[in-house]
Amino acid sequence: MVTFGDIIELLKAGAGPADHTVDKLESGEYNTGVKGIVTAFSASQYVIEQAIALGANLIITHEGVYYSHQDQREGLRHDPVYQQKSTLVKNSGLGIYRHHDAVHRYAPDGIMEGLLRELDWQRYVTEHRPAVSILTIPAAGAGEIADDLKTRLGISYVRAAGNLSALCVKVGVLVGYRGGGAMTIPLYERDSLDLIIAGEGPEWETPEYIRDAVHQGRDKALILLGHAESEAPGMKLAAERLAARLPGVPVHFIKEAPVLQIV
Repeated sequence: MVTFGDIIELLKAGAGPADHTVDKLESGEYNTGVKGIVTAFSASQYVIEQAIALGANLIITHEGVYYSHQDQREGLRHDPVYQQKSTLVKNSGLGIYRHHDAVHRYAPDGIMEGLLRELDWQRYVTEHRPAVSILTIPAAGAGEIADDLKTRLGISYVRAAGNLSALCVKVGVLVGYRGGGAMTIPLYERDSLDLIIAGEGPEWETPEYIRDAVHQGRDKALILLGHAESEAPGMKLAAERLAARLPGVPVHFIKEAPVLQIV
């Protein structure tokens, strides 16, 4: 019998030790037998309900269940949304495992690898680093690349800054909340990047740098996919890999529609 603990050890394999981690079994017991697995970017109410409907009893989520990175629930105790969701989890008997730090410590980063596979861009990678992958792609305008990203990821919009007509060849890709200035701005100069594609970051950091760069006549661009949109493909890849390792266990990836809408 495959247990929750067996799955967790599989997920941790190859990640190396960590002094501090948010990865943990947030509900359930390690010795519980696995009936089915669901992977998702977030263990939303919808994902939990879908897991129950599918007969799965283990959810592997990249982000936390209750709206904070460090699982800080003090301000939620009397919140009706929290209460309804936590009651559902408790009554369902589901195990929920947070798979965040380990997958980012894979070589290459497992979430990055999932995004690049979804885009069919693996062949363009010139270097994988812990937080960024450097690519050399066929020359294309930033606006054209943005359209291609939307098509390949099945999303209706991205956000972009800079000269969208300029041809881009050297590209940096960063997933999740890695779009802040301290991480991205040095890459433009050090790696001679034309374009950075990231999940999200403070709007007044990298976008403002791009504003000034373009005003100075420099052809630089930035595309922000959204946090979930950049990381969900990594959890899809996690499901595919688990399914290959566990042929007798049903494994499902659940994708949600973007949480933010353009209005």
